[in-house]
Amino acid sequence: QEVKIFRALILGELERGQSQFQALCFVTRLHRNEIIPSESMAKLRQKNPRTVRQAEEVRGLEHLSMDVAVNFSKAAQLSSHIHNVCAEAKEAIYTREEDVKFWLEKGVDGSMFEVLPQGSELPELQRCRRCPDRWKPCICSYSLSIEWYPCMLKYCKSRDAGGKVSSYKCGIRSCQKGYTFDYYVPQKQLCLWDEET
Repeated sequence: QEVKIFRALILGELERGQSQFQALCFVTRLHRNEIIPSESMAKLRQKNPRTVRQAEEVRGLEHLSMDVAVNFSKAAQLSSHIHNVCAEAKEAIYTREEDVKFWLEKGVDGSMFEVLPQGSELPELQRCRRCPDRWKPCICSYSLSIEWYPCMLKYCKSRDAGGKVSSYKCGIRSCQKGYTFDYYVPQKQLCLWDEET
């Protein structure tokens, strides 16, 4: 179904009344050119697998408004991986309306999605970092960075005996990318990391 899943585990602050950890899942559409096909990955052996690698390309920060909640018990038809990856985040799986439209066109059951309250329809809804009351709903922001992932294939050129040049797959290009997700929470207590310092 062309699905990309991000899972974040955030350690809780016990002295502030939080549980041991909080899990979040962000589900978005995976575009075909974002990551190299797994078949290509399987064919290309990695030299020095224990090396700590630096990304060759830094891709820009992506800011995503996650305005729809995903029902965990119905999400298997969207992706079978959601059941395993998001098991600890059953009540905190988010996606975007524009991705939902794409999946609905592909025949996914719309009953797994629930549109969340928006700032435009609730003028009193503010960003959690500016909200003074820990028990009020607000728009939470969570940022993460993927330091290294295979984003493109590398092609090398070779010349045959007749001088004809041809190209062949000879490696993987790596990228780094940052994401910021904005999403609704029913109380600021669920978003204590997003505070003005």
